[in-house]
Amino acid sequence: MTTFSMRDLDEALQGCGQKSGVEIWRIENFKPVAVPIESHGKFFSGDSYIVLKTTASRSGSLHHDIHYWLGKGSSQDEHGSVAVMTVELDSALGGRAVQYREVQGQETEKFLSYFKPCIIPQEGGVASGFNHVKPEEHQTRLYICKGKHVVRVKEVTFARSTLNHDDVFILDTESKIFQFSGSSSSIQERAKALEVVQYIKDTYHDGKCEIAAVDDGRMMADAEAGEFWELFGGFAPLPKKSAVSDDQTAESDGIKLFSVEKGQTEAVEAETLEKELLDTNKCYILDCGLEVFVWKGRNTSIDQRKNASEAAEEFFRSSERPKSNLISVMEGFETVMFRSKFDSWPTTSTVAEPRQGRGKVAALLQKQGVNVEGLVKTSSPSSKDEPKPYIDGTGNLQVWRVNNEEKILLEGVEQSKFYSGDCYILQYSYPGDDREEYLVGTWLGKQSVEEDRASAISMASKMVESMKFLPAQARIYEGKEPIQFFIIMQSFITFKGGLSDAFKKYIAENEVPDNTYDAEGVALFRVQGSGPEDMQAIQIDAVSTGLNSSHCYILHGDSTVFTWCGNLTTSDDQELMERMLDLIKPDEHTKAQKEGIESEQFWELLGGKSEYPSQKIKKDGESDPHLFSCTFSNETLKVTEIFNFTQDDLMTEDIFILDCHTEVYVWVGQQVDPKKKPQVLAIGEKFLEHDFLLENLASETPIYIVTEGNEPPFFTRFFTWDSSKSAMHGDSFQRKLAILTNKGKPLLNKPKRRVPVYSGRSSVPDKPQPRSRSVTSSTDRSRVRGRSPAFNALAANFGNVSTRNLSTPPPMVGPMVRKLYPKSHAPDLTKLAPKSAAIAARTAIFEKPKPNPPQETPTSPGSSEATNGAETAEDESMSNIKEEEAEEESNLPTFPYERLTTESEDPVPDIDLTRREAYLTAAEFKEKFEMTKSEFYKLPKWKQNKLKTAVQLF
Repeated sequence: MTTFSMRDLDEALQGCGQKSGVEIWRIENFKPVAVPIESHGKFFSGDSYIVLKTTASRSGSLHHDIHYWLGKGSSQDEHGSVAVMTVELDSALGGRAVQYREVQGQETEKFLSYFKPCIIPQEGGVASGFNHVKPEEHQTRLYICKGKHVVRVKEVTFARSTLNHDDVFILDTESKIFQFSGSSSSIQERAKALEVVQYIKDTYHDGKCEIAAVDDGRMMADAEAGEFWELFGGFAPLPKKSAVSDDQTAESDGIKLFSVEKGQTEAVEAETLEKELLDTNKCYILDCGLEVFVWKGRNTSIDQRKNASEAAEEFFRSSERPKSNLISVMEGFETVMFRSKFDSWPTTSTVAEPRQGRGKVAALLQKQGVNVEGLVKTSSPSSKDEPKPYIDGTGNLQVWRVNNEEKILLEGVEQSKFYSGDCYILQYSYPGDDREEYLVGTWLGKQSVEEDRASAISMASKMVESMKFLPAQARIYEGKEPIQFFIIMQSFITFKGGLSDAFKKYIAENEVPDNTYDAEGVALFRVQGSGPEDMQAIQIDAVSTGLNSSHCYILHGDSTVFTWCGNLTTSDDQELMERMLDLIKPDEHTKAQKEGIESEQFWELLGGKSEYPSQKIKKDGESDPHLFSCTFSNETLKVTEIFNFTQDDLMTEDIFILDCHTEVYVWVGQQVDPKKKPQVLAIGEKFLEHDFLLENLASETPIYIVTEGNEPPFFTRFFTWDSSKSAMHGDSFQRKLAILTNKGKPLLNKPKRRVPVYSGRSSVPDKPQPRSRSVTSSTDRSRVRGRSPAFNALAANFGNVSTRNLSTPPPMVGPMVRKLYPKSHAPDLTKLAPKSAAIAARTAIFEKPKPNPPQETPTSPGSSEATNGAETAEDESMSNIKEEEAEEESNLPTFPYERLTTESEDPVPDIDLTRREAYLTAAEFKEKFEMTKSEFYKLPKWKQNKLKTAVQLF
């Protein structure tokens, strides 16, 4: 096989693809010329381009997508030349890239996603001499926009007959840009078209022109509509059907497979399309109508691959389908779309993470003098690949066990002891970045019966609904728990069997042996976890084959307790085992066993010695996330992948799925039809069932349901998140229009006061209790984390019901939730709950007893000290109040200083004029006042006003 190295490439291409990003070359005289970053997204219709997208995966490997873009005015010779260049580039990068043929006007959504919001090719090119835009008189242009997720923009004839009711149009005039929305166009299409309006304004008007939105049906009486129709010579009824038709209508008699030999194609006859038809020594063309694939066997030469690409180009010309897309894949690295065309495709044939091969490619490139830094991710052997939880583990937790249609509240240490035959509901609240976060979850045991599972999900859904959909909702199966669950539970134990009536009825009716855990019987537990805040003990079958050299175990039976440590375990693993031992068999003498020197009694309890594995039980790793928009109707789920997604892709009218392989999120917009909301969990389950990415998703994969405006940190981490966007008024179109007409600033809803879960007026059906910590004695370490000072202050003020202010929450009574062991670095809990501390402080002030009439009594030696202490306490209380007021100020919308000043020519309407400074961004506030908002609001009022006057805000 002939190899092709990086040094064999054209000089302009050498060294490319070594870091994440987009690189572009324009073909000039059949040679690639690099396009500077500032010109990315600018294409000329007379030219051809190579676009290389390099993406770093979570594992550190680099993935390449190579696109060659063909302008409508580029030559056939240029098409063939650029196709060959991409084959050479792919080979130099290791032969694993996916190659795409992109035709102007028919680009793939993946290609368009690199250049959001759109590309608008310009006339001309290198051959014609028009390769840059000359300043000239503005020409009025009409564009048509199509697409809900990526926008395809095309210039059309500026005539009234071009308009229709189905599409969105943009009319770009010298002084104003009009968006005309056909009456049958969707809100999402209108919203996406506004992004194009912003692009045209910034690109062709230097951001200086007016914007007008015109709806189909608005007559001349409307000023902007009148101005719009005047440009077309006056209003007239529009045609019912579109005059602009650019949709592809390529006919196909079904999927056909062709082998390529020496540039010639030959049909492969077969009744069904199987992977076995593909020979690793050959190249093939798969004709699917609008899409054509080239498949290259691993053992093919660079010349065979070039011939296959040239044959594909000829295939387009001979079949009169010049606008079809071509996707070229290498054996072992086929795309999901390609594999889905086959009737059967073995799951083991695709190489997902070629670590060894990637190392070989890096070594080869290094020999060629190429810097390979970043191509291969290195990690030390001791590094842990544990995912980050993105959830605070110091919140409030309540747990219920489901029994038929009822739920039984668990108390104390029982909250983290689950039975495999039962189902559980948990409710958790914890401090987020700028608000209190909530999570309601169901845990479904492997042995649980369907009746209990249905009851658990139904009751959890009702809890979420009663809390006005504030919480994220999780459906969790035993054995597939996400890291967030373990962080919440901290010390989690799973027992065999069950306690629910439905489980007992099932085993009785089916004559199944009852294996429910017996504290006095024989039981074996595998201990696992990453630390004291994340540790589990899982009961497994008490047989020697259940052992593993990479784990620690606890075995009890016949009044004896054994601990067993595999030879591959660490001191940290053994520490976790000791901690879990205190929960399973506290205060009992244990017999330590080391692998290889076990006692006969140990093996007898396990039924005899036998072979067992030594490798660590592998957990599924979190893969790079994929976002899908979805529609669900008549039990049929249709999805569309959103490439290079951002927060702006989450449209408030739609439902989206974020697939991370180890867990799936279903995001529900505020404007989604209420009738669809009860189907959200079914949508997530259907997604797992269909496995659209062919990644072997398990049906037990955790599903999170997230509503817009209440996204938890472990969801928003996949985006560059701006929480103000989900707090805006209206639908997607209205929101984007508000940003456009408000100089880029979101128009926010008034912040909703979140009712604390302990409030007496809360809509929460069952009030979670604050997390207290149970005490476990130990000779060598402390394992107690007490209540926070804020909680103690709050409880002290609420303790006496007779003196409690009726406007404050009721006392917190009932079973307390506990956590056994602190994290290595315990956070300052007074900072985690500033509002609770402030409430306690206010209550202390309001509930002070009225002073008795003055009496002449001797002053005790400690009275002065007590008075000073009371004054200090009140000062601290007022400080807490100010801190809370500063926090509330941060929830207000922000505006530029120029619009807030008392001398502003464009003042912001409908704000509190006595608190103009509260509407400044944190950065601008610090620039003007040389201090933070928190520091500012601690100052006396007279000093605040003096400073505000100095900066023209008072």
